[in-house]
Amino acid sequence: MNKLTSKIAVPIILVGIFAIAIFIALDYQRMDIGFYIVVLIFSVYIFSFGFAAGQNITSPLKQLLDRATELSKGNLSSRVYLETKDEFAELAKVFNQIAEELQASQERGENVEKSVGIKVQARTQDLQEIINALEQKVKNRTIELERLIKQLQVLQAEVENLKQQNKAKK
Repeated sequence: MNKLTSKIAVPIILVGIFAIAIFIALDYQRMDIGFYIVVLIFSVYIFSFGFAAGQNITSPLKQLLDRATELSKGNLSSRVYLETKDEFAELAKVFNQIAEELQASQERGENVEKSVGIKVQARTQDLQEIINALEQKVKNRTIELERLIKQLQVLQAEVENLKQQNKAKK
């Protein structure tokens, strides 16, 4: 028997024992075998009632506690389904609503992450295209500059040749 069941069953049993003691005290002079049988049946009934009442109250509570533990560990699909029509059923309903809202919130967060990821990927692709275009421009300019440098070197060589020819003519 778990702690919660005993916390509920023990007071009920003690009240029953107290009631039996009162019956015995009130009629202790006329105690015959029939009285003892009634007291025994009453005692068995009290113990059974105490344990049954304890189980009846703690079973839904334990179920709620187990599902809350699962939920706290990240299992957002954890739900409680109780067949009672009391406050425990109302608590289970609220618990299920909280779990549904948490699950929906997590799904919205995942959708936002996916959306942001797609947007970042698209923007990255745009930037990559711009970088590739700039790299191509740099390559083209480099080729053009190398061609101009070669032309300049050729012209400098021609100028040197002309200077040498002018010096040779003088």
